Amino acid sequence: MDEVNITYITLTGYVEMNKLKYLYFTVILMVYILTFFSNGTIVYIICFHKNLHEPMYIFIAALLFNSFVYSTTVYPKLMIDFLSERQIINYSACIFQLFIFYSVAGTEFFLLAVMALDRYVSICKPLRYPTIMRKPTVTSLLVLAWVVPSCYLEGEAILISKVQLCRLDLDGIFCNNDIFALHCAKSRPLTIFGIVSLISLVMIPVLFTIFTYAKILITCYKSSKAFRRKAAETCVPHLLVLINFTYLSTYEVVIARVESDFSKSARFIMTMQLLVFQPLFNPFIYGLKMKEISKRLKILLSFYKL
Repeated sequence: MDEVNITYITLTGYVEMNKLKYLYFTVILMVYILTFFSNGTIVYIICFHKNLHEPMYIFIAALLFNSFVYSTTVYPKLMIDFLSERQIINYSACIFQLFIFYSVAGTEFFLLAVMALDRYVSICKPLRYPTIMRKPTVTSLLVLAWVVPSCYLEGEAILISKVQLCRLDLDGIFCNNDIFALHCAKSRPLTIFGIVSLISLVMIPVLFTIFTYAKILITCYKSSKAFRRKAAETCVPHLLVLINFTYLSTYEVVIARVESDFSKSARFIMTMQLLVFQPLFNPFIYGLKMKEISKRLKILLSFYKL
C-alpha cells in the first residue's frame, strides 16, 4: 500500500502560549458562546415574528447567521490550538479553512451591498418597492451572495493546492493570506485570480454600497426632517457595519500581503480583534439601533426575567 504524505503547517503567530493559553481559551470560549446567543437571538426574533418578515430584516438575519459562520470557521481550531503543545494544521485543512473564511467574508460584503440596494429602493423608490423587492428577488439575492464568493474562492483554493511549498511555518494563528508566504515562487495565475477576486468580491460591492448610500443621502437632504430621521434609523446601522468590516478586512489583507515592521504581539492583537470584534459588533448594532428589533428584544429579555 502506498504511503500518503500529509503536510503539516506550524502556526507561529501565537504569543505567550505557556503563560496565557488557559486565559486565551477561556476568552475565546466565552466570546464564542456570546456570539452564538447574540446573533442567534436576533435571528430567532426575526424568524418567529411575522411582522419582521420583510426584506430588510431577512437580510439582517442572513448577515447575522453569516457572522456566526465567520466565527465558527476559526474559533474551534483556535481553542484546540490554545490547549495543544504544538499549533499545527494539515495543509489541506488549512486551504479549506482559508476557502471558508474568505467565502464568508465575501458573502458579508455582498449582503451589505444587497442591504444598501434594499434601502435605496425603499427610500428613493417607495412606490415600486413591493414590485421590485418581491420574495423571488430576495431569495435570488441571498443565493447569489453565498454562491458567487464560494465559486471565486473555490478556484483560488484549487490553484493554491497545486503550488509547491518551501516553508512550513505560517506567521499567523489561522490560515489566511499569509499562506502565500509559504510558496516557493509567486504563481502568476494565482496572483491574477486573487486580484480579480479582490475586485469582484470586495471593491465592487463596497463601491456599489457607497454609491447607493450617497444617492440615499441626496434624497434625504431634499426631504423633510421626519423622513430623514426615519431613513437614518435604518441606514446608519448598515453603514456602521460596513465601515467596521471594511476597516478590519483592509488590515487583514494589507498585513498579509505587504512586508511590515509589525511586531508579533501587535499582529496577534489585531488578528484577534478581527476575529472577535466583528461577530459581536453586528448583533449589538442591530439590536440597539433597529427600533423593531430592539422592541422585540426588550420584550424577550423581560420575559426571561420573570
